[in-house]
Amino acid sequence: MLDMTPKEIFERKALRINPAKTCQPIGAMYAALGIHGCLPHSHGSQGCCAYHRSHLTRHYKEPVMASTSSFTEGASVFGGGANLRQALKTIFQVYDPEIVAVHTTCLSETIGDDIPSLVKKAREDGIVPDGKYVIHANTPSYVGSHVTGFSNMTTAMVKYFSEKNGGRTSAINIVPGYVEPSDMAEIKRLATEMGLEAILFPDTSGVLDAPQTARFSMYPKGGVKVDALKKTGSSRATLSLGKFASEAAGALLEQMCDVPYQCLDLPIGISSTDRFIEALIEFSGQTPPATITDERGRVVDVMTDMLQYFHGKKVALFGDPDHVISMTEFLVDLGMKPIHVVTGTPGKYFEHRIKKILDGKVKHANVRAFSDLFMLHQWIKNEPVDLLIGNTYGKYIARAEDIPFVRFGFPILDRIGHSYFPTTGYRGALRLLEKMLDAILDRLDRDAPESSFELVM
Repeated sequence: MLDMTPKEIFERKALRINPAKTCQPIGAMYAALGIHGCLPHSHGSQGCCAYHRSHLTRHYKEPVMASTSSFTEGASVFGGGANLRQALKTIFQVYDPEIVAVHTTCLSETIGDDIPSLVKKAREDGIVPDGKYVIHANTPSYVGSHVTGFSNMTTAMVKYFSEKNGGRTSAINIVPGYVEPSDMAEIKRLATEMGLEAILFPDTSGVLDAPQTARFSMYPKGGVKVDALKKTGSSRATLSLGKFASEAAGALLEQMCDVPYQCLDLPIGISSTDRFIEALIEFSGQTPPATITDERGRVVDVMTDMLQYFHGKKVALFGDPDHVISMTEFLVDLGMKPIHVVTGTPGKYFEHRIKKILDGKVKHANVRAFSDLFMLHQWIKNEPVDLLIGNTYGKYIARAEDIPFVRFGFPILDRIGHSYFPTTGYRGALRLLEKMLDAILDRLDRDAPESSFELVM
């Protein structure tokens, strides 16, 4: 399909081809699903909501519930206030959620609908029942990416729910970033193993990886509860995992409620997980239990045993910025050489952080934020790589250039299991090692002459 991608590179300022991102409302919808009893609401046309639900459903292989204001020509001209009022009335009468999380779309943002005023009037008119909540985030698709939308909705959780009561609890807040439900469960497990009470928000574990029970549940048992969100303003500290997806919520909590925050890289790979565990040690005052140190030891053992297959391999990597930053560091720890690194999300910090990781370890690397897969493909044509890592859309480049490919990040539409097996923590690092090693060794087997086709490595 991409065989005709030209090798000669022309700089482009106003055009993206195969952008390495999707739009804000998808991230906002995913974050909203991490609140227990929450129904995400798309304030725009039916088509927008259908696309966002479909994309999440295809990734998680789970039905994603959301509602829409169903804009038509009239709403596009006169505004969507009447549509939102009718939607909220129907939602609470028919679906009875605890919370409706409204996110905007390109259309409603262009019109300029004042969501807080519309919701306030709906509450005054009795459309929003007592004891129920409506929160909102502005998420125009023409700004940022799905990571930005996730950040905006997570920040809205702080804005609407966090309360300062003058006291301090022993709990810590953890904003996990745009990761899988299994990753959120793994992050909670590590905090619990360290003897900490953690309020994780949002939390999609138990929502988008819920078990099959033969009974339909509109609102699965997972997700952070409103009572816990209200307590975040009394926690002693916040750990924001990932600058792009999580730092804004931590910063707002500090501003609103004087809860100090620390922003760390996503705990993907050995070094970033070490820093996460070190932060948990500071908060708990405890040494890591044997369960955690043993997990780390297994990762180091595999890294040591398989170093000869990783060392010196050139890698092309793309995806969400927080994921790519931590994954780049992990690849460097393995002795690999990430020479082409791309994210579709804008932000100068990405390029600065990647270059700092590669400094002194990779002599020359192409690093670009707010770029696309067309550029990545051209870089690969000019300097081939031994491994490509990224979401499902990378399979076309991998096929065109005959490169081993490891699926990593969001979205993964053509495989299953990614939402059930974490890539965070030491357990996640072990899984990533397995996936990369399998891809590399499968290629060795495919290309080996009969005399080198070995049964044992």
